[in-house]
Amino acid sequence: MNDTHTCGMDKPPIHFEAPTPRQLGYRMPAEWEEHAATWLTWPRPEGISFPGAFQEASAIWARITGVLCENEQVHINVFDAEHRELVMRELDRAGLSGKIQRSIFLHPFPAYEPWVRDHGPVFLKNESSTCEASLAVVDWNYNAWGGKYPPYHLDDEVPKHVSNLLELPLFQPGIVMEGGSLDVNGCGDLLTTRSCLLNPNRNPSLSEQDIETYLREFLGVERIHWLGDGIEGDDTDGHVDDLSRFVAEDVIVTVIEDDPSDKNYTPLMENYERLLHLRGARGPFRIVTLPMPPRIERDGMRLPASYANFYIANSVVIVPVFKAPSDREALVTLAELFPGRKIYALDATDLIWGLGAVHCITQQQPAVKKSR
Repeated sequence: MNDTHTCGMDKPPIHFEAPTPRQLGYRMPAEWEEHAATWLTWPRPEGISFPGAFQEASAIWARITGVLCENEQVHINVFDAEHRELVMRELDRAGLSGKIQRSIFLHPFPAYEPWVRDHGPVFLKNESSTCEASLAVVDWNYNAWGGKYPPYHLDDEVPKHVSNLLELPLFQPGIVMEGGSLDVNGCGDLLTTRSCLLNPNRNPSLSEQDIETYLREFLGVERIHWLGDGIEGDDTDGHVDDLSRFVAEDVIVTVIEDDPSDKNYTPLMENYERLLHLRGARGPFRIVTLPMPPRIERDGMRLPASYANFYIANSVVIVPVFKAPSDREALVTLAELFPGRKIYALDATDLIWGLGAVHCITQQQPAVKKSR
């Protein structure tokens, strides 16, 4: 990676005019903490994410909605009235029309592409009140992974729509960040990658130290753990949710490539070695490995297939699978790590054509306990 960021040695410390979420007692919860809902942005026929495969993609969104709405609400962003009708038909085809306005809700919050993990709201939770917990939304700037896929101005507005709908405080750091580029354990630790966050196509004027300051102040974390490069075919410049994920406060799963001739072998092994030396509040993390699926290509392009791109919902972990022998090992490993949750294997061979998987298309909204 060509890191052209300023070293920050001659810059004064970052000063924030208003109190930050951290100063107010907010933190970003871990994904396995109880959800009130999951947010989705439904793909569009006119979108660029699934050329020649929109119908297959739309059916995947319906399948995921059906799995999730059994134990939490599902909120779906739609582009316009015509798009809403399309989504309604797809939900009806999946046998879900009776759950609309009960556990499935559609909102006129337009976005060009469906990757809500990156353009959607990041929810924070504040449990410092003696009466009840409260939520807030962090609205990072979104530039479609370094300006790769314009236009994206509508996608960038989605967090504001959600905060207005839910009447939540909105924090706007003013820097570019995507939800898939970071993972937290809810206890002060955050995983990310230098290849993404220090890429000059995001925040070229910020140093590593500056970015750490933003992450601490706007997500309420303490320890930031940096990994290196991402996997081949990943157009996000190395999102961590394709590499390594917290599955408990002191447990991290990470993908490993066994074939030394594969381009993913070296960067994934280097990331694994870094993980072995990390320490959290209670000492070293337990590191569990997941396999990588076999190389998947379409139209001569390698796709960024990874078992790490799973989503942890209230009662289920939705795991992308790829019709490969390695699917079983990944599913068994994750079942052992989540004994209280069902493991749902989602055929992601069409989903990965969009260069993302299950985690990329979901965003959790934490539950809060209201006072009596």
